[in-house]
Amino acid sequence: MSATEFYNHLSEDYDRFVNWPARLAFELPFFRALFGEHSVREVLDVACGTGHHAIALAREGYTVTATDISPAMVAQAQANAQSAGVDVRFHNLGFGELAKGLGGADFGAARLGAVVCLGNSLPHVLTEEALRATLRDFAAVLRPEGVLVIQNRNFDRVMHRRDRFMPPEAHRRDDREWIFIRFYDFLSENALQFNMVRLQRGENGVWVPQVNQTHLRPWRHAEWEEQLQAAGLSVLGAYGSYNGEPFDAEESGDLILVARRA
Repeated sequence: MSATEFYNHLSEDYDRFVNWPARLAFELPFFRALFGEHSVREVLDVACGTGHHAIALAREGYTVTATDISPAMVAQAQANAQSAGVDVRFHNLGFGELAKGLGGADFGAARLGAVVCLGNSLPHVLTEEALRATLRDFAAVLRPEGVLVIQNRNFDRVMHRRDRFMPPEAHRRDDREWIFIRFYDFLSENALQFNMVRLQRGENGVWVPQVNQTHLRPWRHAEWEEQLQAAGLSVLGAYGSYNGEPFDAEESGDLILVARRA
């Protein structure tokens, strides 16, 4: 299924699947330090999912806009922001649609201090042409010397080791329980099928399975460096996690790239 369909299906479960308090406590210090260094006050969260990064950044005092290709994810993000009592502007936009879709006085001047695209979202872009267009679109909404943060899985390691399975996640509420299992099928050196299995146990104790699938492109570190430079973005750093250690293609779990518009 398409990425839009995949995340429409996942929207109801996404906040069960992710431990947001623990994740944000780990990640936010990285953004505080980076945004302080580059005098960032206005942030765009692309592929925002259910909005928790955008909400957390708004609570930190940043002016935040957020986009996602999934209408269901945007609806859930809006509900989460309303419950949190914060002001975030959400838009139903996909990759490559930002400069046009967010057009007008606010974005026409390309005034954003930072764009973030987190949670292994950009591997849903499947071709070099589409990735170039996506990164140029990011650059178009950044102010001069604005920063871009991309966080993906380390696909150098995944493809070398054939790391197929990710750790399962579980959630319980009263007598109901959910278990989420994620794994890849290796279709070629440049194509993966991402599988999400949801097992839900209701009050009757019966487990009900659901399986959703979509395709990913396992972009490697060297490809990112090349594509970012082609989009007019200079790479400032590559990290293996939000702790800030240097990226190691053989060992790092993630690849976090920080780039700057000229």
